[in-house]
Amino acid sequence: MTWDELILIPQWDLALQVIIRLLIAAILGGSIGYERELKGKAAGIRTHMLVCVGTTIIIIVARLDGIPMAEMSKVIEGVVAGIGFIGGGVILKLTQEREIRGITTAAGIWTTAAIGIAVGLGQVWIAVVSALAVWLILSVLGYLEKNVWGMDEDKA
Repeated sequence: MTWDELILIPQWDLALQVIIRLLIAAILGGSIGYERELKGKAAGIRTHMLVCVGTTIIIIVARLDGIPMAEMSKVIEGVVAGIGFIGGGVILKLTQEREIRGITTAAGIWTTAAIGIAVGLGQVWIAVVSALAVWLILSVLGYLEKNVWGMDEDKA
């Protein structure tokens, strides 16, 4: 193996595209994590940023490695299934009375991974709209649950 085979240096336009996508993924994931951080949840800014950037990296690398779009479904399937383990880690069953916390945060992590997939596939507009929708769901509905409907938001 030669050094050229070991270290692939892309053309500047490809490198710039990858850098921009990773920055977008970090910003979108961070925006969702920021909302979770404000509410003192187990998974905050760094977790959501890493999930979004990580899934973006997986998709970009798979595409650059030449995996055909028809086979990308297997890569995406692996990411979606694998991210469930991280989400499962933030769900806690606290008592015998079926008191469960963290499901909303786990769903947020899963959705953040989906946003990372969209960024990795180049569908940035879908990722941005999705991140806005997630942010609105978490913040607006969270406010309504707590202040209007009187539900215990801490269980989310």
